[in-house]
Amino acid sequence: MKHWLVILCLLCGMTAFAQQQPTWEQVWHDISNPEDMDEEELTEDYECLQQLAAHPIDLNSTSYEELEQLPFLSEQQIEEMMEYLYRYGPMRSFGELRMLKSMGQRELALLPFFITLEEKTEDTTSFPRWSTIAREGRHTLTATGRIPFYQRKGDEQGYLGYKYRHSLRYEFSYGNYVKAGLIGAQDAGEPFFGQRNSWGYDTYSYYIQVQRLGCLENAIVGKYKVSTGLGLVLNTSFSLGKLSMLQKLGRQTNTLRVHSSRSEADYFQGAAATLRVLQPLSVTLFASYRPLDATLNDDGSATTIITSGYHRTPTEYEKKGNTHETDLGGSISFRQGGLHLGAHAVLTTLDRKLQPDTSVIYRRYYPQGEHFFNASLDYGYTHHRFSLNGETATDRHGALATIHSLSFQPSSALSLMALQRFYSYRYTGYHAHSFGDNSRAQNESGFYLGFSWTPMGHLHLQGYADYAYFPWARYQAMDTSHAWDFLLQGDWQLQRWGIKARHRLRMRQKNNEEATALIPDNEHRGRLSVTYTHPTAWSTKTQLDYTHSAYKTTCKGYMVSEHLGWQQKNWQWNLATGYFNTDDYNSRIYLYEHQMQHDIAFPMFYGEGLRLAFYVRTDVVKNLRLSAKLGYTNYFDRSVIGTGQQQIAQAHTTDLDLQLRWKF
Repeated sequence: MKHWLVILCLLCGMTAFAQQQPTWEQVWHDISNPEDMDEEELTEDYECLQQLAAHPIDLNSTSYEELEQLPFLSEQQIEEMMEYLYRYGPMRSFGELRMLKSMGQRELALLPFFITLEEKTEDTTSFPRWSTIAREGRHTLTATGRIPFYQRKGDEQGYLGYKYRHSLRYEFSYGNYVKAGLIGAQDAGEPFFGQRNSWGYDTYSYYIQVQRLGCLENAIVGKYKVSTGLGLVLNTSFSLGKLSMLQKLGRQTNTLRVHSSRSEADYFQGAAATLRVLQPLSVTLFASYRPLDATLNDDGSATTIITSGYHRTPTEYEKKGNTHETDLGGSISFRQGGLHLGAHAVLTTLDRKLQPDTSVIYRRYYPQGEHFFNASLDYGYTHHRFSLNGETATDRHGALATIHSLSFQPSSALSLMALQRFYSYRYTGYHAHSFGDNSRAQNESGFYLGFSWTPMGHLHLQGYADYAYFPWARYQAMDTSHAWDFLLQGDWQLQRWGIKARHRLRMRQKNNEEATALIPDNEHRGRLSVTYTHPTAWSTKTQLDYTHSAYKTTCKGYMVSEHLGWQQKNWQWNLATGYFNTDDYNSRIYLYEHQMQHDIAFPMFYGEGLRLAFYVRTDVVKNLRLSAKLGYTNYFDRSVIGTGQQQIAQAHTTDLDLQLRWKF
């Protein structure tokens, strides 16, 4: 009976016969790999794009630095847009973007969500009056909550708070000049106004940002993020995944932005500012002091820094803010024509000594001590056909890390990219997150080749091959090892039909059962989706995901899903149904689902079961929006879900998400 239910749910989607234009979330999903990033990284990327979509850049009065915030643009594309505006003046329609030779179909699909084309009649070079900002600024108040219709083991005994998750967000903005916000967030099981927490929400994020105030290009007080170069010294912003790196062709990123998500990892707290000293020269300075959660040794030193942000049990709550971090840093950037140079440095001090268990071989060179210092030089040159980027960094012990990329665009239809990196196993970058087989810029050398090709108007191909060598032991690899990673993706669009296909092969080395030798760990992951487009409000997409893994044992899995959508002026709904069948956790499947604003949904499934998710959004009155999502998962192969305090004593779960958003 259960299989007939699955078939019925999937076939009902095939009767729909239309699709509205894809959202930026759907396009971004096509160039992201959730299996490469943890939930915090995915949430951070998504939150940044949410902020950019909520406050789009006016292309006709923008700067190179503003366009750098868009993570899907290459240097050639940014340079070409700036040159077009310089030569021909303001753009009046998005159709003009098609005249830029370097612009591809994905960029053309994404840009309208993040830029506007406004014709300004007043002077846009001067900062507006504060009275104008206060009078004409926009306020947004968002309340979000999740109601689970089940009990976890910790909800009955162990957690300090109730089972509901909720957050409250206030934002104020005036164009791209002033932005301010306050976000309070609470995870399920955490105490709220009581039980050791008198401040209400478990975590708060707050910020005030001012831009374009004379020589002060950008200034933030509160919580913020900084990214410089290619991430060897500072990158607390976007993750540098292998597909997203191909999308922007190895472009360097120098950004200072607010921290507006509920994540409690990888942010600074204090003040930061970017000053335009001369037209080609800018300086960024920042200072930060923030609490950390840490697991402590018997002598009071810290074994590990905890970034999950959970404070649900007495043990977790005792670790809250038991360590503090001070950061001082700066960056100097020079850009003239196609040439750009930069120098970056950061000093980090902890009030407890960081002392991981180095008796475990793969932790031998983990960050240790109380003081950390990193400095780097970045450099590059951009031409309309090619770009060269690089960064070389050192730590306080003199260990080196370096990365270089070269991209070449022989025509508007073809882009090629090569990337080389060398991260010494002795290099310690406390805030370093760069390109690699994992985000830690340490113990890795490698070479990456990628391409993006449009052989005909309706077909777009992307692919890469990446080799990584690890000279020191890693987690689950007790000796020197290496890894290969291959991906090929195709996107075919013809009138109302669209077909997307992706296959990825990863070949790594890991410990055998006795941890006495390395054996192969080979993994295949693939996806095939078919969409049909019609100029109405309806949408439909049928998708097949599969995986095959061979490590110690062989396992495989697949998931068939159907996505339906309907949208008109004041209403939108989306229905996702899926049947999954995998052998174990190693053959798990990730599925994108429509989610509330300021949240992301890439749920992971393994075993056998059925997934249903229904999302609806309506504008109750002008500027007041109500959203709801009901999610249901039923496992056919188990009677208990999860382990430990998260264990649920039944085979199915149901969650209701609610969000009320008011603009005034």
